Amino acid sequence: MPASMPGGREELGQNFLVSSRVIGTIVDLVARTAGPVVELGAGDGAVTLPLSRGGRSVTAVEIDPRRVRRLRRTVPEHVAIVQQDMLRYRPPRHPHVLVANLPFHLTTSVLRRVLAQEHWTDAVLLVQWEVARRRAGVGGASLMTASWWPWYEFAVVTRVPAEAFRPVPSVDGGLLTVTRRKTPLVVDRVGYQRFVRDVFTGRGRGVSEVVTRTGWVSRPSMRAWMGARGLRSTMLPKDLTAEHWASLWALATEDALSVRHLRFEQHPDSHVNSPRKRGRSR
Repeated sequence: MPASMPGGREELGQNFLVSSRVIGTIVDLVARTAGPVVELGAGDGAVTLPLSRGGRSVTAVEIDPRRVRRLRRTVPEHVAIVQQDMLRYRPPRHPHVLVANLPFHLTTSVLRRVLAQEHWTDAVLLVQWEVARRRAGVGGASLMTASWWPWYEFAVVTRVPAEAFRPVPSVDGGLLTVTRRKTPLVVDRVGYQRFVRDVFTGRGRGVSEVVTRTGWVSRPSMRAWMGARGLRSTMLPKDLTAEHWASLWALATEDALSVRHLRFEQHPDSHVNSPRKRGRSR
């Protein structure tokens, strides 16, 4: 049965979760993790209160002052209520677990901010269904997912029907889990993410042509890389996996070093910073 909760304030873009089944799934997912919990967008405590029963430290962030006052009267002592916009909240600088029912119109903004933060270990996020699928690479990964795959694993848990929210949104939601990798697949985040952006925005009939046109990898190296993995040259950047991206980045940096070394041998007095056609520094 749905948990009894009032609807969200329309001006805050809130669609509160009212399904006890989905709330139970969130609590179960959090129970598989360890450490303090930070909940973004606590609302009236539909998830906060069940989370608090696990005995772990919980910090619940909510922007609506009326709901903050009500929450402070109902939560146990080990739950801290913070009145703050989730886009401005500064998370703790120690390992913690993130939980959030994200307003659909803020999902991308919040995710960009969250993924760039360093200290959380796991996240259980309720987002729009199609966003959950794209983040997890179902049906093709997005630029955002490919940019962060070497540091995180994304997984879709379940679809959440629109009827599980009040007020009822026009689209379904989806439960997404994000887990920080213990060992990143890539070290150079800045260079790698620039590479991914260039590939996703580059022109060509397939990933092989796009990558070579950007100048990151030579045509012979790209052909050999694709062949060794049995990949079609016409497949798109969205079809690559996390491991593909990490391996392709390693190839790009290897190719760059080879080209620089060759050019230095031929022109030892020249300063060649990059083999890329557009002459950008890495």
